[in-house]
Amino acid sequence: MDVRDAIGRALAWSSGWLDYAATPWLLYQAVIILALFLAARLTGRRLELLVEDRARQIKGHPGLLRVVIALLRRTDWILFTLFLFAARTVMRPFVWPSHTYLVQIVLSLSLAWLLASVLSRVIRNRLAARLLGWLIWIYAALVILGISDQTAAFLDSLAIPLGAIRFSALVLLKAALLLVATVWLAVVIGNYVDERVRISEELTPSIRVLIGKVAKIGLVLVAGTFALSAVGVDLTALTVFSGAIGVGLAFGLQKVVSNFVSGIIILLDKSIKPGDTISLEGTFGWIRELRARFVSVVTRDGREFLIPNEDFITQRVINWSFSDNLVRLDVDFGVSYDADPHRVSELAIAAAISVGRVEADRRPVCWLTGFGDSSLNFVLRFWIHDPQQGLTNVRGKVLLALWDTFKENGISIPYPHREIIVKDGGPAGLKGNWAAR
Repeated sequence: MDVRDAIGRALAWSSGWLDYAATPWLLYQAVIILALFLAARLTGRRLELLVEDRARQIKGHPGLLRVVIALLRRTDWILFTLFLFAARTVMRPFVWPSHTYLVQIVLSLSLAWLLASVLSRVIRNRLAARLLGWLIWIYAALVILGISDQTAAFLDSLAIPLGAIRFSALVLLKAALLLVATVWLAVVIGNYVDERVRISEELTPSIRVLIGKVAKIGLVLVAGTFALSAVGVDLTALTVFSGAIGVGLAFGLQKVVSNFVSGIIILLDKSIKPGDTISLEGTFGWIRELRARFVSVVTRDGREFLIPNEDFITQRVINWSFSDNLVRLDVDFGVSYDADPHRVSELAIAAAISVGRVEADRRPVCWLTGFGDSSLNFVLRFWIHDPQQGLTNVRGKVLLALWDTFKENGISIPYPHREIIVKDGGPAGLKGNWAAR
């Protein structure tokens, strides 16, 4: 019965338009609208080229620049709307109101399309922006044409009952639009909260990431629940679907759920945080970002590893900056037996201190570790506070400082050598034998 009523109202509306189309003023208005549209197209292209160079000079305001560019791309529609408004204003004192009805409708539709296309530019995703713009314009067109109630009744009549829930096309459309709007608003608010939390110096880096992720996820869940409740969907009736989703998560999405839970555990126990220097399965680098599924680790060669959160829970991780950023490094070297070991230790410590990244507050130490075959063996131990800047480079600088210092003070660094002794005599057929030591 609802379908018949909706179709009857639509036929009555269309018959009224057919009667109006029989009048000659409809053709006159169509010609005026077409002429104004062509004039707006020709004028808009020239005006857009003149203003675009000045608009590009806007610096430091990307949001404002995006809106200005969106307006420039629709210069022809802006002029078309202005031309229609001027034509309607000029015609009204001289003709009947019904003789400007088509001009008024086209003016309202063009204005609605202009506003919808510009407002949708706040969404960065081009496909989503276009879809939102078309939906807003279609709804505005239905309201302007006066058939919104008939369309709503027709969509509501297209329903499928599922137990206690009645899913109609109107409910699904409202739910989709409201869900997209609320989720988008929740994401915007969540990103704002995340940015404010990240610049807070009173919270630790792990707590900042945790608060940001909880805020985003919580706002999205609240937005989805609000959207479904606003259109009259009984959430208690969705328990069957939630149970099915739970089974799917348990079997098909084990790794995803494991990484998500592992990420929450990592944030709670503060084992790693952005900026920490870590080693994991041969990967050495510093943590750039903590995500819901993985941890971004940047190495010294510029490669970025996306390591699953689960690996940081189940595998052995070396956190070079867990308690503090101080890291001790060892450099082994040897000198000739002719050198004074006491003097060598003093010179080695002075050479290490001369390197900029070596901590001066924690004085380096140098110990004699053994008497080698060709050299006196030492180990030089020093501390650095920035392991994320690399370990090999600072070791290399310390070795170069040792080389320069020893060379200036006449201390030689020996190399392995062998002595060969040739003896006469021996078994027949051999002129001699040799022994090396």
